[in-house]
Amino acid sequence: MTSRPAGEAGAEGPGDDALPSTSIGAGWRGRLDSEPTVMVLLRHGVTASTVRRLFCGSGGADPGLVDEGREQAARAAAWIARHHRVDAIVASPLQRTQETAGFVARELGLEVALEPGVAEADFGEWDGHTFAEIMERWPAEMQAWLESTAVAPPGGETFDAVDARVVEARKRLGATYAGRTIVVVSHVTPIKMMVREALGAPMSAIHTLELAPASISTIVWWPDALPSVRNFSVVPD
Repeated sequence: MTSRPAGEAGAEGPGDDALPSTSIGAGWRGRLDSEPTVMVLLRHGVTASTVRRLFCGSGGADPGLVDEGREQAARAAAWIARHHRVDAIVASPLQRTQETAGFVARELGLEVALEPGVAEADFGEWDGHTFAEIMERWPAEMQAWLESTAVAPPGGETFDAVDARVVEARKRLGATYAGRTIVVVSHVTPIKMMVREALGAPMSAIHTLELAPASISTIVWWPDALPSVRNFSVVPD
């Protein structure tokens, strides 16, 4: 299947200005007369960097899937086809997500639109290194990064900046695909950010969420009600 740029925002979608009211009652009432946008969030399958536990962001190497990752992507695509009626597929522009999205596209007979806003964080100089290597070479910088989402790796991107662009991407997708079901093929950090937003959790929550390769998380975004997390990190058999 071919890739094309994601469409411009059309009809008004969920959360164009802000999340719905935090009133639980208001949230439930809004579900009575509106159609939600369902986002099926799929993390890419494993790459050589995943196997070696390397930091692998959007600013360094752009590895593709290994055989295990391709098998994972095929299982995920089949699972999605069994459980959802999908209207569109959107992917980060990185190779590993495009390859994963390709399996879904072939399974469903759809094209893949690209959305740069759901690309992985840029880890700067840490890209291609393990956590242990970073702790040895950049101990002070790593400690500061772990303590604050406003701190960036050397030459990289803060988690706060990633969160801001993921929220904007979510709004664009919600407007473009309002009331439909879309598969969003992305990475660990953006998926965690979107789940965190839906839960109304603090930024520190991203450090407590564990997301498996080729796993599926589903968020239902209501245009005038609270979002709901339908599942998290489901690994298809």
